[in-house]
Amino acid sequence: MAENIATTFPEYNIKQDELLSKYTFTHTGGPADWLAFPKNVDEVQELVKYAKEHHLPITVLGNASNLIVKDGGIAGLVLILTDMKSIVVHGNTVTADAGAAYIDVTIAARDHSLSGVEFAAGIPGSVGGAVFMNAGAYGGETKNVVSKATVMDRDGEIFELNNEELDFGYRHSSVQDRNLIVLSADFAVTPGDYDTIKAGMDDLNARRAAKQPLDLPSCGSVFKRPKGYFAGKLIHDSGLQGYTSGGAQVSTKHAGFIVNIDNGTATDYLNVIHHVQKVVKEKFGVNLETEVRIIGRDK
Repeated sequence: MAENIATTFPEYNIKQDELLSKYTFTHTGGPADWLAFPKNVDEVQELVKYAKEHHLPITVLGNASNLIVKDGGIAGLVLILTDMKSIVVHGNTVTADAGAAYIDVTIAARDHSLSGVEFAAGIPGSVGGAVFMNAGAYGGETKNVVSKATVMDRDGEIFELNNEELDFGYRHSSVQDRNLIVLSADFAVTPGDYDTIKAGMDDLNARRAAKQPLDLPSCGSVFKRPKGYFAGKLIHDSGLQGYTSGGAQVSTKHAGFIVNIDNGTATDYLNVIHHVQKVVKEKFGVNLETEVRIIGRDK
C-alpha cells in the first residue's frame, strides 16, 4: 500500500506530511502527503514505478522556485530533485542534472571560458525547471542552448529528446505536454574569453539586483509577457504597486513580482494575482496569464 512508501524505501530521504512552505521560494504551501529527495536516476525510477503501481499521484517540483503551492498542499508523492546536482563539462558541452541550479551551470561554463548561457546567470530555478518552462532572461532562452534532455515518463521509461523534440516555445516545452520528468540536460556552449563572459554575467546580475526584489521571498516573474505589452508596466500603470492581501504584496520595486512581506500564504498570493488580473483587464483590456505554476489542493 502507498502508506508504506517510507518503509518500502527506508534508505531514501522520504518525509510524511511535510510542509512545502519549508522549500518553496515563496515560503508558502501546505503539506505533501509524501515528500522525497531522490539522490540519483535509479531512485527517481523506483519511486515513479512505485507510484504507478500504487496509483499514487506524483508531482515534481524541481527546486520549487517558479511555483505557488496551495495551502492544502499536494496529494500523493512529491519529488524535489535538488540532491541531483552534478555538473560536468566536456568539450563544448555542459551536462547538468535536473536538480542543479541554473546559476551553477552558468558558473561552470564561465570557469571553463565557455559562452552562451550568460543570460541565465541570475535565474534562480533548476535545470529541470528551466527545460520544463524554457526559462529565459535578458533576451536569452533555454531553447537556444539545450541540445538534448534526458527524461523519464510516468511508467519509469528513460529516453532522450533533442532540441527539436523538446518543442520549445514561450515558457513552454513538450515536457509539459507529455508530463515528463527531466533528469538532465546538455547545454551547447562555445569557447570564449573568461573576462568577457564574467563581465557580462556581472552586468546582468547587477541589473537584476537593481531592479528586482531579491531580498524578499517570491516566485519570480508572476505573469507571462502579453503580446505587445510588458506585464510589469501594465501593473505599474494600473497603480497596483504596493497592493497587499494578507502577507503578499505587489513589489514596490518591480511590479511584475509578488513578494511575501509578512508570513503570507498561498491564498494571499492568489488573492493578489486575481486582483491584479481584474484591474489590468478593466483598465487596459489585457488578460494577464500566469507564468508561475499554481498547483496543489485548496485548504
